[in-house]
Amino acid sequence: MRLILGCLLAFVIAAVVGLGATWLTLTRGTAFGAVPIGAWTAWPRTGTQDIDPYARASIARSGELPVGSGDGVAFLARADDNGQTLDGRCDVTISGVTPQARFWTITLYDTQGRLVANTVERHGFTSQEIVRRADGSFEISVASRVRSGNWLPTGGIERYLLVLRLYDTPVGVATRAAREAPMPAIQSRACP
Repeated sequence: MRLILGCLLAFVIAAVVGLGATWLTLTRGTAFGAVPIGAWTAWPRTGTQDIDPYARASIARSGELPVGSGDGVAFLARADDNGQTLDGRCDVTISGVTPQARFWTITLYDTQGRLVANTVERHGFTSQEIVRRADGSFEISVASRVRSGNWLPTGGIERYLLVLRLYDTPVGVATRAAREAPMPAIQSRACP
């Protein structure tokens, strides 16, 4: 009887630990196959047949459709270049250039992956509509209050994330350094 109870307890503990680890992996994300460049991170294998099982389960859970590897890659940023979490009450500047791509978009989402509600209905920019400097670089202000130039309103939400999607680009699985793919810098400016 003692052996049966011991085995049953071991199975229960193993099930709780296994299911708990799986739940944490699916809700918080994984770093399998991640390509971090500065504050930006991409998972280029997500849109391929080489996707890992945890990423596959996470996509099935969220219902999102990943960018296929033949189409491009999506980079996500939850923090600035100094590691400070992106806060909608702070002024953040995204500046620089993007890696070579035929077309790109940058979009602001809440932590649940939904577009951030705001009064001007501005949720992002594309490579065709952004105002650039003479050298081809750009600067985007991400803030709760109106800014001149390229402005993304945060609606004052506490936390958000940025997604930079590069379409028809050579950036992918083999990319490992900023010199191979120059990513825009993310700097937090003023916080209340």
